[in-house]
Amino acid sequence: MLLIYSYKITPRLKFVFKQICTRILNIPVSFTSKIEEFIAHENLKLSYGSQPLGSEFFVKSNGLLFEQGLSDLNLNVQSWDDTKCFFSSGEKSMIPFDIFSASFYLLSRYEEYLPHVKDSYGRFTKDESLGFKHQFLHQPVIDIWAYKFQDALKTHFPKYEFKIRKFSLNPVIDVPVAYYFKNKGLLRTLGETLSDLFSLRFKFIYDRFSVLFGLKKDPYDNFNWIINRQRVSSIKFNVFFLIGNFNTYDKNNSTNKKQFISLIKSIADYCTVGIKASYMALDSLAILKSEKQLMDGIINTDTTTVRSSFSKINLPSTYRNYIDLEIYSDYTMGYADTIGFRAGTCTPFLFYDLDYEIQTPLKIYPYQLMDFSLLKYTSFLDKKETLLNAISEVKKVNGLFTFVFHNYALSSIPRWSDFKSLFNIILETNNEISK
Repeated sequence: MLLIYSYKITPRLKFVFKQICTRILNIPVSFTSKIEEFIAHENLKLSYGSQPLGSEFFVKSNGLLFEQGLSDLNLNVQSWDDTKCFFSSGEKSMIPFDIFSASFYLLSRYEEYLPHVKDSYGRFTKDESLGFKHQFLHQPVIDIWAYKFQDALKTHFPKYEFKIRKFSLNPVIDVPVAYYFKNKGLLRTLGETLSDLFSLRFKFIYDRFSVLFGLKKDPYDNFNWIINRQRVSSIKFNVFFLIGNFNTYDKNNSTNKKQFISLIKSIADYCTVGIKASYMALDSLAILKSEKQLMDGIINTDTTTVRSSFSKINLPSTYRNYIDLEIYSDYTMGYADTIGFRAGTCTPFLFYDLDYEIQTPLKIYPYQLMDFSLLKYTSFLDKKETLLNAISEVKKVNGLFTFVFHNYALSSIPRWSDFKSLFNIILETNNEISK
């Protein structure tokens, strides 16, 4: 056990030390503000504050973990070996940066509470992030810092045996539209047919009616393939269905269609099924509650996992609404168009509410890659190389690679022709580790 001494034990301090020490490094921690208890402890220990007590393992604090609310921070990002860090800690500290304050800044999404320019969907973009501006978005910097901290501990406590975590995968399949042509009702089918007619998209008309008359398979209907992949995989897939009402942003099939309900039930027999919260639900607890109740009824159990439409998060209201409805796992933290680490980590972490200064029970699973981010690469080899590079960053820290593929990305539509192979390549990386 690692004993941490600080003159003041705050919720921020406990939150970030548990994340780095326990969740990343597998070191149990406890806290004390009593000097005599700290001195008497004969195992791993460190002091955290403005000055060391003596010759103990000491990390100098920049003060962020003892503050409340938001303040105007001076962030001087500097190079540290092959990565970047901020909050320099000076000569007396055993490590050159206050990685705990820096990690808290990234994990709490401090920067998303500050004034920033949103995109057309009202989202925080990569261009506004510290990681993008200082070119460390591509690295799980918190996990890298944690291992640097562990190396320093090994030097100071050479007899302690540190546990090693293993690289693993966390597949996410997003289903905003289950079927391209099927199960859309007479009015939607008629409207889309007329739109194709006026746009001279005659092939779409031919394909639509071939599917509706059972002559061809719906191009988005790849669910048997997903189930077959799940059957031979030791990793549980997380599948998120959009079941909200039809609107400008959300255009999935209606839950009034029995075939759609049967599809969700059949997927739930093999995979973990969650809600893809509709765009309108992000601003309305009542709408979100109705969607959760609907999904609870479909799969006959409490739905506890969620992803937001368009990867949009309104902090802190979105996460507070999830907690109010006893949803405890979120898979939204990432950038849809960019490969990287939005919260600076590939390790799941609990949402810290900066307004209330409390650690909440909502666990955030940040994703590093969405299928859309690979579309800008024209060749399969470029897509594969980019994908493997992203996986490599997570493997370096034995982390959790979370990736999001949409059901239609697993279709034979020319735009997505490479993505079944890419999905299989990701799954094979886990088999390589387990051999």
